[in-house]
Amino acid sequence: MLEEFKKFALRGNVVDLAVGVVIGAAFGKIVESLVGDIFMPMIGAITGGLDFSNYYVPLSSTVQTGLAYVDAKKSGAVLGYGTFLTIAINFSIVAFVLFLVIRAMNRLVAKPAESKTEVPADVQLLSEIRDLIARGQTVGAAADPSSIPR
Repeated sequence: MLEEFKKFALRGNVVDLAVGVVIGAAFGKIVESLVGDIFMPMIGAITGGLDFSNYYVPLSSTVQTGLAYVDAKKSGAVLGYGTFLTIAINFSIVAFVLFLVIRAMNRLVAKPAESKTEVPADVQLLSEIRDLIARGQTVGAAADPSSIPR
């Protein structure tokens, strides 16, 4: 059983997946920092520091208006739509930044050169016959079924 587990654990796909997860976690921190430390302050400066996280609708009469969302939640039932908006905006920004980063990486990766291999003569001949048949034209003596050798 130990040998079978060793074979499974050291299989190429498992190791590649493990490396991908570790790099993905580190890359996630980079993107999170890029959004949180660079883009969000710029958006905050443009919008005048607008913060949706304290927007809510009280659902209970015990909740006083004007409280911070955290305090309002302690007082009673509230519908915290501002937190949802903040998270949705953060997700949109992270997704867009990730799109830009992946797009830039794809441009940096060298595209494989198209192979200019010669098409074998028999394949080329068969392709020409196929094209003629598709256009409804006849192919030499094969047009007359009686002329086909048996």
